[in-house]
Amino acid sequence: MTLSITIIGYNEADHLKELLPQLKWSDEVIYVDCESGDGSLEIAREHGCLTFSRPNDRNLNINKSFAMDQASGDWIFYLDPDERIPSELAQEIQDIINSESKFSAFRLRRKNHYFGKWLKYGSQYPDIQLRMFRRGKGKFANQHVHEKLQIEGKIGMLRHDMLHYSYLNISQFLRKFDFYSSFEAGFMLEQNVQVNALNHLRYFLLKPLVRFLRRYFLKGGFRDGIPGFFCAFFDAANIIVRYFKLWELKRQQKN
Repeated sequence: MTLSITIIGYNEADHLKELLPQLKWSDEVIYVDCESGDGSLEIAREHGCLTFSRPNDRNLNINKSFAMDQASGDWIFYLDPDERIPSELAQEIQDIINSESKFSAFRLRRKNHYFGKWLKYGSQYPDIQLRMFRRGKGKFANQHVHEKLQIEGKIGMLRHDMLHYSYLNISQFLRKFDFYSSFEAGFMLEQNVQVNALNHLRYFLLKPLVRFLRRYFLKGGFRDGIPGFFCAFFDAANIIVRYFKLWELKRQQKN
């Protein structure tokens, strides 16, 4: 049995330089570049990846699906450039693909790091992800950036954690914040969410307030110090900003 690791990226040269040498144990690494301008595609080629170049679609799952379609392995593990597979997890994955597993896919826990700190609280851990599946047994619906893989068959759970270095600094965070809030606003527009008095109350006050209180106090985000507050605050702020962007999109439609 063989394993393909699929990755898509946009201007992730620094992460790829660190990540790709760590994946030599896999049978195949497929990298789909999304119009990077920092040499990401060349770095992937230098490390022996099977490479493709695609338009930078705002729905990331479109290109994730494309990458999976190019895989030839019996198993597929899709990975983001800012994620890492520790040696213990790599060994567990290899043991599974070399066994007669009854499962079609596996979930695992992910440790999210903000500005170098692992966030243990505030709903940031265990952050269950479904990433590994038998080829032909998993697919995205390709409707939303945060949708989950649809799996045909039983799903197991891996013992070891994956690492996620989400944001190295605040500037990087704000760039991604802008990207995701814009995508969410576009999705709200497609879902015909209205800009009205009831939604003003819902998106400017109720939803963000509940989100912040739940993550920061109920789920213990305060125990992660300043990074924990930052994460909880901007998670709530995203709800407000995406609603503002929805209002802006609707104004542009009228003009």
